[in-house]
Amino acid sequence: MSSAASALARPAAVPEAAPRHISVHPLTGHIGAEIEGPDLSKPLDREAVEEIRAALLKWKVVFFRDQPLTHAQHVTLAESFGAPTIGHPVFGFVEDYPQVYSVARNRFATRHVGEPLIRPWTGWHTDVTAAVNPPAASILRGVEIPPYGGDTFWTNLAVAYDGLSAPLRGFIDTLRGVHAFSPPEGQAATDDFVAKNRKRPLVSEHPLVRVIPETGERVLFVSPSFLKSITGLSPRESQQILELLFEHVTRPEYTVRFRWQPGSIAFWDNRTTAHLAPRDIYALDFDRQLYRITLKGDVPVGVDGHASTAIEGEPLDAFSAGTA
Repeated sequence: MSSAASALARPAAVPEAAPRHISVHPLTGHIGAEIEGPDLSKPLDREAVEEIRAALLKWKVVFFRDQPLTHAQHVTLAESFGAPTIGHPVFGFVEDYPQVYSVARNRFATRHVGEPLIRPWTGWHTDVTAAVNPPAASILRGVEIPPYGGDTFWTNLAVAYDGLSAPLRGFIDTLRGVHAFSPPEGQAATDDFVAKNRKRPLVSEHPLVRVIPETGERVLFVSPSFLKSITGLSPRESQQILELLFEHVTRPEYTVRFRWQPGSIAFWDNRTTAHLAPRDIYALDFDRQLYRITLKGDVPVGVDGHASTAIEGEPLDAFSAGTA
């Protein structure tokens, strides 16, 4: 796979000097920054793109305010940073805009039935890790936002890796895990969910620690919603280690919390973060509508140099008319 094929891989240059086209305002010590300056409704020049890319690599998720984009402008923005994929390989896309996925308040109603078993890490995930080449990045824009509630959290998986003890890091470096789509624990799949997964099955084995090419960072590539088991371990061993890691990556000090407003945009490195969609919106009578575009990613590579492998399904390619 060529470097040009992925979204964030090996930019031409990562500026080391203070940015001239944007203002970056960090939000926590480990993750998250607001960016001011660019008008995202218009095409960005190369320098602004590289400065935003550099801020993204450093802060893992960056936010923009007061950017009320159309679907077409959203697509154009995404294309500045890579190749958009189909909106969602299993659950579809917005009519007339195959690159755009609707993140609506009640989108899970047709997928799962029953009450999930709520654990501290329930709902945390990295986008589409069931694919052998999960998206490199995601760009989410807020359109209809409740007057309160509905905040989203992100966590820094690189800092979480560094936060493990050295002996445990050495062990985790050697492990691989199986990622798949399935309902949350305690819930059952609807017929619609089963049918869509059969049409586009996605199951992959990824290293638990992946190396980021641009920075050399090691990150805990553990997606609580999708990582089901650790290869080669007994079920009990696998469960215990996964629960330890899921609890660890969601520690508050590794996270940032974002309050949405209409026109807000969140742009995150999907390789180095997991995020948590809000559950409090189901206790509210307000609608919540956001739209997401994901960018084509590379196949993850572990500390040992071995790449992820597909168990079922094809790689998540850039959108073309033939993939709709």
